[in-house]
Amino acid sequence: MKTLTLHQLQIFEVAARHLSFTRAAEELYLTQPTISMQIKQLSKAVGLPLFEQVGKRLYLTEAGQALYQTCQKIFEQLNQLEMTLADLKGLKQGRLSIGVVTTAKYFIPRLLGAFCQQYPGIDVSLKVLNRQQVLERLSNNMDDLYVMGMPPEDLDVVAQPFLENPLVVMAPIHHPLVGQKQIPLARIAQEPFLAREPGSGTRMAVERLFDKHNLKLNIRMEIGSSEAIRQGIIGGLGISVLSQHVLALGGWQQHLAILDVEEFPIQGFWYLVYLRSKRLSLVAKAFADFLLSQVSQMELDFLAKEQHRSPLSSNPDQLSGREDEKHLPALAAAPGGPGNHG
Repeated sequence: MKTLTLHQLQIFEVAARHLSFTRAAEELYLTQPTISMQIKQLSKAVGLPLFEQVGKRLYLTEAGQALYQTCQKIFEQLNQLEMTLADLKGLKQGRLSIGVVTTAKYFIPRLLGAFCQQYPGIDVSLKVLNRQQVLERLSNNMDDLYVMGMPPEDLDVVAQPFLENPLVVMAPIHHPLVGQKQIPLARIAQEPFLAREPGSGTRMAVERLFDKHNLKLNIRMEIGSSEAIRQGIIGGLGISVLSQHVLALGGWQQHLAILDVEEFPIQGFWYLVYLRSKRLSLVAKAFADFLLSQVSQMELDFLAKEQHRSPLSSNPDQLSGREDEKHLPALAAAPGGPGNHG
């Protein structure tokens, strides 16, 4: 047992968590033969098989279960040690790991960049994932903080709203509905619709609205990223509902239009999320405080930029989805409410 390495234990922990060598290889950016070889060496050191295969499924043996529980304790202790050392060093050094849903990639890197300029000694890891992958990492406490538009209802989490996240209906610039006022939802239901994957917070928010009116989306295609959907709209594949933050990259006005549809924008917020039982490191606390202090100015800059660029911006509230910030506490108290998505 003294020949075991932390690298081998890390590989085993990931493989045991997924019950898949293939998914372990993907998460650790290793080849599957490398995973298999390391597990084989680990089994040899333990003296017992750690996995057994029944049909096409992989299971932990009794020895594997015992080792997996031990690994979880070891890595939890190492994480606690890392946080303690980081706190002793202050904000001069440390590590910050953040998991975000895909649409958040349009604004989080900008905020991280500003944070890293202020604290250049901080090593930041940013993982951009779909909602299901973020929830999996959150439930396993694999990162410091998470950013999503719809906090989970089945986990005990702290969910702090920090940025408005309006969902708008987008269509190609020459679509016949462009320019019409207060388009009925029933009319939108007739259009070919490009939908995010099942489980996406954006899709859940849209389907919830249409279900309320006994309408069903005419889904033409499911696409796993907001950027791909944006390109699909430009290509004439259909219309869609996306976070307005997808427009932050600019250059969209020549190709896309925001439709004026009844009950849109769907109002929501981006949330900073972590397990309630988690002890945040000094670095994580500093980033959370930094995030809340920086976002107000970012919203104002984004609104001003879009008002300058877009002919549809004569109504700032419609374009930005801004509401009186007095609603923030109510949303924070009900993170699973109908206005949340992501």
